[in-house]
Amino acid sequence: MSTSAHGRRAPRLSLAAWKQFLNVAKPYWLENEKGRAWALLLFLIVLMMVETKLAVMLNDQAGEMTSGLAAKNGGRFWNAVQACLLTLAFAVPVYAFYYYMRDVFANQWRRWLTGRFLDGYLKGRKYYELGANSDIDNPDQRISEDINTFTGRSIHFLLIFLGSVMQLVAFSAVLWSISHVLVAVLAVYALVGTVVALYIFGTPLIQLNFWQLRLEADFRFSLMRLRENAESIAFYRGETQERAHIDSKFSKVIQNFSRLIKKQRSLNLFQRTFSQLALVLPGMILANGVLSGELEVGRAIQATGAFTAVLGAVGVIVDNFESLSRFVAGIGRLQALSDLVLPGAKKAPVADSTSSRIERKPADRLVLEALTLYPPQSDRVLIKDLSLALQPGDALLIVGDSGCGKSSLLRAIAGLWHNGSGIIHHLPQEDFFFLPQQPYLQHGTLRSQLIYPSAQASLGDEELLAILEQVHLPQLAERVGGLDAVQDWEKLLSVGEQQRLAFGRVLVHKPNIVILDEATSALDSGNEASLYGRLREGGTTLISIAHRAAVLRHHTHVLRLLGDGAWEVHDAKTYQFDEPAEVPPAGPAPAAKRQAGVGAFV
Repeated sequence: MSTSAHGRRAPRLSLAAWKQFLNVAKPYWLENEKGRAWALLLFLIVLMMVETKLAVMLNDQAGEMTSGLAAKNGGRFWNAVQACLLTLAFAVPVYAFYYYMRDVFANQWRRWLTGRFLDGYLKGRKYYELGANSDIDNPDQRISEDINTFTGRSIHFLLIFLGSVMQLVAFSAVLWSISHVLVAVLAVYALVGTVVALYIFGTPLIQLNFWQLRLEADFRFSLMRLRENAESIAFYRGETQERAHIDSKFSKVIQNFSRLIKKQRSLNLFQRTFSQLALVLPGMILANGVLSGELEVGRAIQATGAFTAVLGAVGVIVDNFESLSRFVAGIGRLQALSDLVLPGAKKAPVADSTSSRIERKPADRLVLEALTLYPPQSDRVLIKDLSLALQPGDALLIVGDSGCGKSSLLRAIAGLWHNGSGIIHHLPQEDFFFLPQQPYLQHGTLRSQLIYPSAQASLGDEELLAILEQVHLPQLAERVGGLDAVQDWEKLLSVGEQQRLAFGRVLVHKPNIVILDEATSALDSGNEASLYGRLREGGTTLISIAHRAAVLRHHTHVLRLLGDGAWEVHDAKTYQFDEPAEVPPAGPAPAAKRQAGVGAFV
């Protein structure tokens, strides 16, 4: 099972996978955290060397104990016991501290790498661009879970391989001193086992683990959508359809996992056979020497222990292949995300038939110059050659049939959509403020809702309470427990209260331009008129989408989008809504009005 889509192709245990690993891992070792990273790694290597030396000493004393018993030499036996206990007194705390420091190291790396990905994910609104990029699934899971797995497993495998090298060197000397034949058998045995593991179990397990990660994420996302849209689903009584959708996702999880555990079953059989034969081979090879009296029983025990240790070192891939395959599967997912969000990342692939982009230039007022707009991944013309300029204090009302491009134009002005041509001359981004139909309310205090997106505000409690009164929420703070009360605001407040709270944010930040996308749809006419009036009194420049004729008096100009790129600009004083006022007319506009507008207001 594989796909050619960017970010979805199942990886393989190959040179390409190794390059992907280096691309994700090396910044931690070369950038601002490199000093701490290398110091921790060096300390872990020292601990590992000490642990390996203590393991060799324990193996030697185990042989001495056996030889003492076989020779019925009590002094030799108890001396070996005493040496074992003394060695263990050092080995146990070293062992525990080594694993503690390994986890500390992985945690530090995860903190740094997660911060790096979050910086790239949030910078330049890439999280928004990825939302429309179907090639990258579940970026949230890649950041929260795949990074954790990557750092933990990277440290784990790095230290395993380093430890294997140390173990190989330390125990090979012991083994070579006892039996050259045993060393040769060991080399051939380990080589055959590694080749079988890589070429028979390698690619299938990595691909199945890759798809398991993705399918599990899709299943979890379907459950998240159920929770986030619980009220709408409950009103629709859509439980049956939601259950069918969730079942379809879960069924794919189970089917892929069934294939995975079958392949894992075969690997387990191979691994068990590989490791269990290692218990018999040394005895078979050394039996004649022990039986003939040429070799002490204790030396045979030493050889068996050394054989097992060296085999574990050279057979590390076989022993850890299951977790290694899951690790390689996650590397590809992180590499695909890093290609799009980290510094130097390549641009996300664009499927539009046109590669032109809207140019943006700083200015002291908002001017649209010959703006042509396409939706992402489409060549449909929403707006063609639109030119207009807004003076400070102007108010533009955008009207038109559903789907004609009203909200798309707002996205282009806000810098979220870039597909098209022309120039947008704009004020600094901090001078814009956007009010959607459904306000975004984060988890936090009432104060944080008012001052969002700022983290802090210079306004005191009295000023914030006064703003709540201005947006007709005078009792809200008292009702919820004060400005520092934490609530689930989306459930606690009605949509109308949420929209009024969003207007409060405008009064807190006092931007020069406010963009309203049906931001008063849930308000009665009195509240709507009051809030619009307050913005106009403050001299704020407005750009609105609305369907009510009552809002017309709060605007100076009307931009009517006619469809197929055509548009008209009217003076608000003379413009009249088509009947009925609340609902824009459906169907094509009259033929005489379907030509693109050529005027502009200044």
